[in-house]
This record gives sequence, C-alpha cells and structure tokens, in this order.
Amino acid sequence: MQLVRSHVNLQYGRNCAWRLNVLAVHYNWEQLTATVHRCRLPFCDVTVGLVVGRGTALLIDAGTTLAEAAAIQADVSQIAHCGVTHIVLTHKHFDHVLGSSGFTGAEIHAAPEVVDYLSSATDRLRAHALRYGAEAAEIDRAIAALRPPQRGIYDAVIDLGGRAVTVAHPGVGHTTADLVVVVPGAAGSGEPVVVFTGDLVEESADPLIDADSDVAAWPATLDGLLALGGPDAVYVPGHGNVVDAEFVRRQRDWLSERAGRQPQ
Repeated sequence: MQLVRSHVNLQYGRNCAWRLNVLAVHYNWEQLTATVHRCRLPFCDVTVGLVVGRGTALLIDAGTTLAEAAAIQADVSQIAHCGVTHIVLTHKHFDHVLGSSGFTGAEIHAAPEVVDYLSSATDRLRAHALRYGAEAAEIDRAIAALRPPQRGIYDAVIDLGGRAVTVAHPGVGHTTADLVVVVPGAAGSGEPVVVFTGDLVEESADPLIDADSDVAAWPATLDGLLALGGPDAVYVPGHGNVVDAEFVRRQRDWLSERAGRQPQ
C-alpha cells in the first residue's frame, strides 16, 4: 500500500486549475485527464487503464493474477468510488487477460479470436505465462476462475453513464485481433483524446513480434490508430510511458522498415 499525491490538471489550455489528491493505493496511478487514469503493473510492466464514469468504471486490460486483480479492484474503489463494471481486453496475451478472472461483476469485451482463445487455449496461456516467470500456482488460480465473454466484438460504444467510450479494431499487427479504446475529452473541458493502444504500440522496448504478428500490415494499422485519435491525442501503450502521435509515427516507420527486411 502506498500514498500517492497527484496534482491533477483539471482544465487544458491557458487557464488551468489544479487539485491535490492523496490516495492510499496499491499501484501508482497516473492521471491523464479528470476521469482517465492508468498504472503500470510491476510484472511485465503492463499497462492497466481506467476510465471513470457516472457510477461506472472501465478497465482496459487486467493484468495476470487474481492478486493483481484484487489490488486493482481496491484501487478503483478509491479512485472511482465504485467497483469495476466493464473491462476491455486489447488482445489475447496472458499479461493482459488473466487478471480479468478476478472481476466477477464486470462486463468483459474482447475480440472474437480472444474469446475463442480464452475458451480453448488455456494450456497455451499457462505455458506463455510460465515462460515469462509467472508463478504456476497463481496462473492456475486465474485460469480456474476464467470467465470468457459470451461473444466477441470488433467495434463497440460503451456507455459509462453518459460518457461514451469507443472500442475499435484498427487492423491486424501485434496479433490478428488487437482492440484499442478511444476516450474523448469531456465536453467543453479542452481535455485531449486518450487512446489506449494495447501492444500495437510499445514504449519500453521495440514492438513485440511473434508468430501471431503481421508485420507487413502493422504500419497501416497504426495509420488507422492515428486517424482514430488524431494528432493531439495522448497515446497509452501496452507497455511503457505515455506517448504522442509523433512517437506512434516513428514506431510505424520502424515497423515499415522491418517489414521491408522480411523474407518474401
């Protein structure tokens, strides 16, 4: 448990008001706008996003273990004054999805391929997590409690009590079924759009390319991501620091160069 003191910019532009928040939380939550937050979990440095609505709270990704989920739930109760009501899983990798097992009251949104993977490939999820150093007992507990969504989505609008958040599938790249979450600024606030990119963008290392990745298509997918967020958006990678549109363009160009070097 830690005390986090955060000066919050409540208004964007020339006239800014600031508020000091002091919260007793498990993780260090970075406040991006008045209602949008994110933390970086110690294991795998994975981002968990939070959007606070009216009596609602949306998580973007959920970490790996039930212990992480319990700590996140406690933190959300402090920040949002309610429990987690919605979760969007950006893709199928264990460090983003297994923690969703701990949020039994939440509505979970994921792409159809992710729903299938959670339903039929828990052995692969387990093996992947263990390769990254996760504790077997913790992974087994999370898998035993796993509740795959009833159906998958590629695009959706989630109503957070009068606040509309968009889920979109800009294309293939890191996996075949990457989702992003676009959070507009509150009306009249001057706040920036915030885009949670999942692992389509990574800041703490080069993008992870594995057997599920489509490097040739990835640059165009990032163009689609930039079109969704715009040039002034705040982009929140799946791992690492918050970035701007210029960083996303540089990563797109790096992937284009990488795709050009791949054997035909």
